[in-house]
Amino acid sequence: MSPTHSRRPAPRRVVVAALAAAATLATAGALVAANPAQAGPDANSAPLKDLQLLAVNDFHGNLEPPAGSSGRVAERQADGTTKDIDAGGVEYLASSLRTARKGHDRSLTVAAGDIVGASPLLSGLFHDEPTVEAMNKLGLDVTGVGNHEFDEGKDELLRLQNGGCHPVDGCYAKGRKFAGADYPILSANVINEKTGKPLLKPYVVQNVKGAKVGFIGVTLKGTPNVVTAAGVKGLKFLDEAETINKYTKELQQQGVHAIVALVHEGGFPASSAYNYDCDAGGSTGLSGPIVDIAKKVAPEVDALVTGHTHNAYVCSIPDPAGHPRLVTSAASYGRLFTELNMKYDPRTDDIVRATVKGSNRVVDRTQSKAADLTQLLDYWQTLAAPVANKPVGYITKDVTRSGAVESPLGDLIADAQLAHAKSLDSRAVVALMNPGGIRADLVYAASGKEGDGVVTFGEGFAVQPFSNTVNLKDLTGAQLVTVLKQQVSGSNAAAPKYLQISSSLTYTLDLTKTGADRVVEDSIRVDGKPVDPNATYRVAMNSFLADGGDGFTEFAKGTDQLVGSDDLAALVDYLTANTSAAAPYTPTAADRVTVVK
Repeated sequence: MSPTHSRRPAPRRVVVAALAAAATLATAGALVAANPAQAGPDANSAPLKDLQLLAVNDFHGNLEPPAGSSGRVAERQADGTTKDIDAGGVEYLASSLRTARKGHDRSLTVAAGDIVGASPLLSGLFHDEPTVEAMNKLGLDVTGVGNHEFDEGKDELLRLQNGGCHPVDGCYAKGRKFAGADYPILSANVINEKTGKPLLKPYVVQNVKGAKVGFIGVTLKGTPNVVTAAGVKGLKFLDEAETINKYTKELQQQGVHAIVALVHEGGFPASSAYNYDCDAGGSTGLSGPIVDIAKKVAPEVDALVTGHTHNAYVCSIPDPAGHPRLVTSAASYGRLFTELNMKYDPRTDDIVRATVKGSNRVVDRTQSKAADLTQLLDYWQTLAAPVANKPVGYITKDVTRSGAVESPLGDLIADAQLAHAKSLDSRAVVALMNPGGIRADLVYAASGKEGDGVVTFGEGFAVQPFSNTVNLKDLTGAQLVTVLKQQVSGSNAAAPKYLQISSSLTYTLDLTKTGADRVVEDSIRVDGKPVDPNATYRVAMNSFLADGGDGFTEFAKGTDQLVGSDDLAALVDYLTANTSAAAPYTPTAADRVTVVK
């Protein structure tokens, strides 16, 4: 699973994002999407109105400043080099947004999904209620739905919208009932199979001092492939562009001509720097699914605010009429927000496309925190502290997700899952972990008062927040080979998903080849011996993979399934059993896969 995907059946979430006021904002290269067919009004027409949109995406419940690489953005310097800037944290996000709104009479704050889900403990422990409350405070006006909003199923998503106590865990404090989101969550292309209608509102019209703007919210059509089957049971996901075009016509029939699409699908810019000039040299430096979607979305849509890939970009992509149109994304975890400024023509009730300018801005940590968000965090931190601060292990240095194919943290998690599997069935020989289920690094520097090198339960939760179980299945050697080849073929051919593997499995990946041939079949070893296609191997994987998630359909064909404990419990138990202050864990060299380039 890619870093943008996560699967998780069990409940552990809360939707809230708090954002507050002030500070230094680093600006990405401003871009203009000009539509020569849409000129400004003549001198005798009504004056144009200024309109500002502020956008975020893929917040994932990161109320506290994210640690490690998850809490930094790369900034391109004048000499072509990049430097990292610490960024994120809802107290700073709120301050940044409030500062950006100053001087703008017509301002709307929007999001493109995954505001909740795959959240750190402070939000996830409470089913993301803290994040929803934070978003209410920071002034979110509308969001599209993302795939992670379905991690706990449609009923839980409806609860986050409408409020009410959790059906199992109840209310978290006496006399304090969860009120739900003040902002609409839009799901135009998510259809309830029983009713045949969108699960939530397909669109909303916001009227800001006479400027009427319609927002249509969609998530990726492939959501069922990146969420547990239980999370999307009873739902159907329609084509993104077709759905946007359908509701664009409906909005126009209502006299709404200023239209923005909130799309939880994204792209891959040519540079990781947030301020990369996507249109330098006259060509769009963006690839990925959102490019094809943007080229199909009706010209009447004025801009696309996107997400899902956790990348930062402000790019111009031609609409079906050939006119450039901005497509934006503000990375993830509240480290950036996108500012879009434009003119609204009251004569046509439309946005003047030629005036649309956009840039990504850094949510830096040198500014003042928003006091009301600090107060909100204090409340939830007090409730979470007894669980979050418990030490569970020790490390010698950062254990990261970094690595094009294999990562030290992926190795650790796979080894932990194999150890858990062996405790259930001594025949277990291999464990495999999807990379998108690993949501944060284990950072050596203390996040609180626990001391450097101490891993707390809260830090472990941030790494594996999905409540997947560790499942065991019998696979033949031939099936195991097929699983490894599915990393780079089928639905994963364009964007490979490299499984993280236990120390018992090794193989060679030849990147000079294409598709399934990249996995060198005769190099695959289990416990040092060539894999036997006719032998049976007891294999451990999480419940998401066991159901065939992330395109690994061969896992679903395994037999004799045994369901183990929570995957986070497996990691915690492994660290507790195998590390101490005197003998901390040292990250692996991440060399189980030999890569040929």
